[in-house]
Amino acid sequence: MNKCVLYISNVSNQRIPYFLPKKTARILTCYCEGHCPGDVQNGTCETRPGGSCFASVEAVLDEETKQLVPEWSHGCMSSEQGGGLLQCKVGAVSPQLHGKSIVCCDNEDLCNQDLKPFYSIRTTTTPEPPLVNTNSIPLFALIISIVLCVAGLIMLIGGMYCVYRRREKRKPAYLMNSLYNTTNGHLPIADLVEQTSGSGSGLPLLVQRTIAKQIQMVHSVGKGRYGEVWLAKWRDEKVAVKIFFTTEEASWFRETEIYQTVLMRNENILGFIAADIKGTGSWTQMLLITDYHELGSLHDYLQKRVLNPHMLKTLALSLASGVAHLHTEIFGTPGKPSIAHRDIKSKNILVKRNGQCAIADFGLAVKYTSESDEIQIAHNPRVGTRRYMAPEVLSETLDLKMFEGFKMADMYSVGLVFWEMARRCITTVRGAKNTTTCEDYALPYQDVVPSDPSFEDMYAVVCVKGVRPPIPQRWQDEDILVVLSKIMQECWHPSPAVRLTALRVKKTLVKLETDCTIKIV
Repeated sequence: MNKCVLYISNVSNQRIPYFLPKKTARILTCYCEGHCPGDVQNGTCETRPGGSCFASVEAVLDEETKQLVPEWSHGCMSSEQGGGLLQCKVGAVSPQLHGKSIVCCDNEDLCNQDLKPFYSIRTTTTPEPPLVNTNSIPLFALIISIVLCVAGLIMLIGGMYCVYRRREKRKPAYLMNSLYNTTNGHLPIADLVEQTSGSGSGLPLLVQRTIAKQIQMVHSVGKGRYGEVWLAKWRDEKVAVKIFFTTEEASWFRETEIYQTVLMRNENILGFIAADIKGTGSWTQMLLITDYHELGSLHDYLQKRVLNPHMLKTLALSLASGVAHLHTEIFGTPGKPSIAHRDIKSKNILVKRNGQCAIADFGLAVKYTSESDEIQIAHNPRVGTRRYMAPEVLSETLDLKMFEGFKMADMYSVGLVFWEMARRCITTVRGAKNTTTCEDYALPYQDVVPSDPSFEDMYAVVCVKGVRPPIPQRWQDEDILVVLSKIMQECWHPSPAVRLTALRVKKTLVKLETDCTIKIV
């Protein structure tokens, strides 16, 4: 057994050694909470020999309240550092420096269960701001200035864009409001189009849709393979409404696109007013609204009336002028592409009250711009009218990559329409001064093919046999008929390169024009 020496003084002041037994280190059982073996919530733990029990309190930050709160813990202190006496002493004397207050005991088992170390609320101190490097201040100010300038510029551009978009959206509304700024309460369609189509491409889309919703149907005036044409009214003004079948959506889309081409408007092109699609879940109507011409198509007109030379001249020249406008490409800004009709026939030409023609039905039209050298052919199942097809179309030798071929095919059809007109022009019978004559109306090749000829029928007559409509002998007695007979024969020549251009035909007919204005009533 280890012993310790205690010196005792006797009466004579002599130091007498007295040996005391040294305290034996023992194992303690301590109360534990927060530091228990096996991570249990609370319980007991045993120290190694020489160890001690402890109780501690520490200030921790509550994540929810962001405040410092006390956290208590009990447990066993190891014996490696003298039972933890140094830790206990420091924690008890200077808890603020250590950040933790600790009290220890080793006198009995569970001696730490009722220990309460001292705890005082520790206030948080605001750390001092770091020293700013004075050399970085100009650079920082420069960056802030650049960011503010860029942000201001973006806001300015955004504001200007919003104002522009708002102004553009309100333009059609201004146009509609202008309908009421007249003494009669509204402007007629003709004046409205003139005021709002500076580019010659028709009314704004919003105005078109507004007009389409205000249309009042009157009665049907015709029906064809593409759909039906109705007489309608817009504010007591007559208009024509072409209603397309649902299977003819491609024709409606193409015709609308052609009518809205820049600089398309011409006195010999049917006047376009509006286009719209109406419908519900069960039905759909594709509408094309145009000028209304009560005299109808040239096909119907020629069956009911005969022409005098002046009337024939006016019809022929206006047709040539309309085709020439279509075929001509206009350069500049804005410009107009060259357009080939591809379905010229008497049923697609309307007669105006002033005796001129107005070309209609652009569902098969082709556009060409020389700058891009691109031919825009619409994807449309319709192929035109077989009776009026040129030989190269019937024989399928037309080069689709050469736009001039489409124009020459149009001129072949124009020659056949001239022939229909010429038959109805009266001439004086030789030997009878007061007697006039003309042929009955007839379609081209009416006497050699069926009423609805097939491709094979037309190919056999036009391409194989080379048949062309006959030229009556009486046509030699009238100047306009002589000129037209020569023009039509050159227009329906088998070789496209030999055919006359629309501009050439127009110039030839202008030479025969007089100052007399023919009005058909």
